[in-house]
Amino acid sequence: MIDLAVANAEETFRRMREPLAERGIRARHVPVSERVVPLGADAPWSAGEYDVGFVYPGRAMEGGVADALLELPWLNDRDAILTSRNKAEVLARLGRADLPVPESVYVSNDVGEDELVDAFDRFEPPVVVKPNSTTRGVGVAKAHDLDSFLGICDYLSLVHDYRATGDRSFLVQEYLPGATDYRVMVVDGEYAGAVERRLPDEAVREGQWKHNVHRGAAARGVDLPEEWRRLAESVADVLEIPFLGVDLLETADRLVVNETNARPTVDEATKYQPGFYDRLAGVISDCVGVSGTV
Repeated sequence: MIDLAVANAEETFRRMREPLAERGIRARHVPVSERVVPLGADAPWSAGEYDVGFVYPGRAMEGGVADALLELPWLNDRDAILTSRNKAEVLARLGRADLPVPESVYVSNDVGEDELVDAFDRFEPPVVVKPNSTTRGVGVAKAHDLDSFLGICDYLSLVHDYRATGDRSFLVQEYLPGATDYRVMVVDGEYAGAVERRLPDEAVREGQWKHNVHRGAAARGVDLPEEWRRLAESVADVLEIPFLGVDLLETADRLVVNETNARPTVDEATKYQPGFYDRLAGVISDCVGVSGTV
């Protein structure tokens, strides 16, 4: 039996536990954030207690502590998490690989107003302003005119004045009205299923437009065309991330890669391909094999 440390949210852990146990992997929850962690002999974890970690924790400081105490390989390691979290880096890498991405401008704060005006003028309003390294749609805003755009940028500059904020950058992107949002799962380079994320009609009528599940969108399993599956697999190949959520946006005439997530929420198994957990268990086992036998 392989012992797996799962540092994800409890919801993902609960969904994974039984299917992985049926495949010889004992998943145990290792919460690393929003808690007090002694660093001495009474630390909550120790080296050798687990064989492998599921995915490296999302917060770099907490991840470093957990990594130091646990001393184990991760399915998605620190580099994978940091790469996926850097939205601009992902778009740059995918664009160089000729994969379709939204038109985007990267802004490393602080910059002058003239440069911001030039960035805004590249697009047909409205534009999307997106902090470069947040998740769950946090801080993403839509600006319909130059004044509101500059106001959003002013707010980001105020936030960035706090020196503890490590990433002082953001993206300006084209807005794709009416786009359908998909989360595609890729495990060990192969398509493993997808969900469509859609807000309730009432929320759309009220002006909501971000289709994040954490903001009220519902996820339903869908069967994607082969070409779309291959696109998601290409994204994982370019980024070299073993377990990856790829976010696609579809409009009437385009399909683009919007973001990636190397710490994706695991949904109900019915929304994925029949072999999803077999493939996931296999890549976890391979990770143990690389570091040594159990």
